[in-house]
Amino acid sequence: MDPLERQIVWDRLVAVVEEQAQTLVRTAFSTPVREAGDLSAGVFDLEGRMLAQAMTGTPGHVNAMAVSVGHFLDRHPPETLVPGDVLVTNDPWLGTGHLNDFTVVTPTFRADRLVALFASTSHIADVGGRGFGPDARQVYEEGLRVPIRHLFRAGQIDETLMTMIKANVRDPVVAEGDLYSLAACNDVGGTRLLELMDETGLPDLGGPGGVSDQIVNRSRRAMLSEIRELPAGRYENAMRIDGYESELDLICSVVIDDDGITIDWEGTSPGSSRGINVPLTYTRAYSSFGVRCVIGSSIPNNAGSLSAIRVSAPEGCILNAPPPCAVAARHAIGQMLPDVVLGALEPALERAGRGPFPVPAEGASCLWNPVIMGGPGLGGTGMGGADERPTVSEPFVVNPFHTGGTGARPGKDGLSATAFPSGVRSTPIEITETVAPLVFWRKEYRTDSGGAGRYRGGLGQVMEIAHRHDKAFSVSKMFDRVGNPARGRSGGSPGQSGRVALDDGTEMRGMGREVVPAGKRLILETPGGGGLGDPSERDPAAVERDVRDGLVSEAVARCEYGWGREEE
Repeated sequence: MDPLERQIVWDRLVAVVEEQAQTLVRTAFSTPVREAGDLSAGVFDLEGRMLAQAMTGTPGHVNAMAVSVGHFLDRHPPETLVPGDVLVTNDPWLGTGHLNDFTVVTPTFRADRLVALFASTSHIADVGGRGFGPDARQVYEEGLRVPIRHLFRAGQIDETLMTMIKANVRDPVVAEGDLYSLAACNDVGGTRLLELMDETGLPDLGGPGGVSDQIVNRSRRAMLSEIRELPAGRYENAMRIDGYESELDLICSVVIDDDGITIDWEGTSPGSSRGINVPLTYTRAYSSFGVRCVIGSSIPNNAGSLSAIRVSAPEGCILNAPPPCAVAARHAIGQMLPDVVLGALEPALERAGRGPFPVPAEGASCLWNPVIMGGPGLGGTGMGGADERPTVSEPFVVNPFHTGGTGARPGKDGLSATAFPSGVRSTPIEITETVAPLVFWRKEYRTDSGGAGRYRGGLGQVMEIAHRHDKAFSVSKMFDRVGNPARGRSGGSPGQSGRVALDDGTEMRGMGREVVPAGKRLILETPGGGGLGDPSERDPAAVERDVRDGLVSEAVARCEYGWGREEE
């Protein structure tokens, strides 16, 4: 193809996978997908190479799925697939890192000839077991594990598999609906690809020198060209985080050379006895995303550009947990990795002349997404009798997504109550109150939570949650940055730590399941992002505006920024 034809095909491919993702959003049953966009979608060639990804989706899903399709083809080679086949798994080590994520792969045929594969992943709120949380000791406790197998065979649903899934989850309607939505979005992607091929006369995507080779090879060359503009060498960084039983150290080295970037997590803390371990596939996903944020960010994210980044971690450490380690809350650790990688890349970018603040400060990073559940055994002491007021809630489970603040950005303040690096949207409280018997009595920015700096860190938020009928309920917490706040960079101050408590002042842990007693309210104070640069260099007008808007108190403005001293 000439350059114009190639660009047209590429733009259409991006449109195809974005429509694939939007179909998933519009048809999904669970709120994490429908409201927060916790998903991924992409098109792959017959070698399992990701050619294009949807803009809607998370790096953890997309970059892990980029590898997982190869596992599907290992078990079901292309020549064994027929029209109407749909494959599925939620195996953490073959998919995207924990059982709650189901990945579905669908072959696309043109005149009985296989031409491409479409894959999608979404987060299903409940897969049985202990429920989504960090308390399990092994993966067997975390829910139903489905090996790579057929969901549909030649167009016929596997009723035995679907019946088994529905019998093992707390919300079977949502689980079944989400699996159908995954299959539906892949089908839409396949249909749109065939329309593209008919309109452009494209016979297929593969073959030597074909579209897939051009996309992959050009993307890899472009990524390597960007990397080679940086000074070669070894760069290091470390971060201490809360963990579950004890604090953890995330230690990485980044080696830049003409062949790409190598990230090694040697020295990182060993694995946990709880469900915060991270399979290597998820470690690779978020480590590579840290690089892509500041190097080659305009280059398509696909098998070619990702191949220029190599990631390793010693087996048995918290970032390369083998089965049967518990991994349900792997995001609480994995989403910290981009901040560590960015810190390691900072001196290389500075030496390359990328400015005095080439990377953002650390942010809240991991989501604050409580799993709130009710029903017998999940809070309360009795179902209620003739003379007793029932304290046990009706059965429900909901997994709303909420966030802290991002670190201050190069040349800009951090974003408040915004997810980075996952990129998911916060779940509207109106939606949560609709699907669960909960009331959010308060949801507001957390004043002074953003770290001071020339550029201020993003603010966290305060939420106050209660049962609508004052019943007891359980909350499964997977929160970090409670003991170790996000650090500032280049003289910026750290953000405020997070906090979990009851409205009577009782402090709660950042990790693990606990009961909110009947009549009590759960208070979540999410962490703020770190500041960037010397606070004394902040524009006085920006400080004035922060004070006026209630983002920074007068006391902190005077102490950190010297606000009002000239008047005095």
